[in-house]
Amino acid sequence: MRLPAIYISHGGGPWPFVDIPFIPSGAMEPLRSYLTRLITSLPVRPRAVLIVSAHWEAPVATIMTNPQPPTLYDYTGYAAEAYTLQWPAASALFLVGRVKDLLASAGLRTAEDPDRGFDHGTFVPLMVALPEADLPVLQLSLLRSLDPAEHLAMGRALGPLRDEGILLLGSGNSYHNMRGFGHPESTEPSRAFDQWLAHAVTCEPGERNRRLEAWERAPAARHCHPREEHLLPLHVMAGAALDDTATLPIRMKALSVYVSGVQFG
Repeated sequence: MRLPAIYISHGGGPWPFVDIPFIPSGAMEPLRSYLTRLITSLPVRPRAVLIVSAHWEAPVATIMTNPQPPTLYDYTGYAAEAYTLQWPAASALFLVGRVKDLLASAGLRTAEDPDRGFDHGTFVPLMVALPEADLPVLQLSLLRSLDPAEHLAMGRALGPLRDEGILLLGSGNSYHNMRGFGHPESTEPSRAFDQWLAHAVTCEPGERNRRLEAWERAPAARHCHPREEHLLPLHVMAGAALDDTATLPIRMKALSVYVSGVQFG
């Protein structure tokens, strides 16, 4: 059974596990509830998860090959307990060769990183979705080029994994302007971009990908994404969607801005 390709907005830092003064109580509950159901709502349990996080860029598509990836605390300024969190999932090393072959068939160069650990774009949302850490996970980098067409191509290459029991996840944020969070003047730009995003991803696949490739033309695009690394995991998932249609299983307003998640298939 084909598994979906899902783009999640992963929130900020270690938000589900420590008190963060600037996040009001309950503000992130819709996202927590959605992530809690992320795996259990699937039609079948995946064999493994392949995740592309906004927090890892490399010159070429790079695959994490540490058999037991450590926790990478790639955030600063939080309470001490944020730096003791552990999520000991094993790496899905059985996928490495398959992923490299698929990417190579699309003309994409690959590399391996035997030392890197799970960054917070991976371990924070998956600690909510998979608290037992009982599925193997393989993390794949973004491309440092930040080229939307290249990330769509990466996704197209990985699409066959969905028919092989692999859940594809893109982890970013559909709004990611650190200076805009919590400011009422960000509400309307974020609403405009969120409405554009909802329309773009639900177009027929060819038009969807054309719009995503030209995302900078969207209303308030550069307000919502001064730098696009938190949007590009969506492009990978859209490429992997192939001809499947999209839904938006979560749309929420938090910290004065609108954010969404997208599921293909």
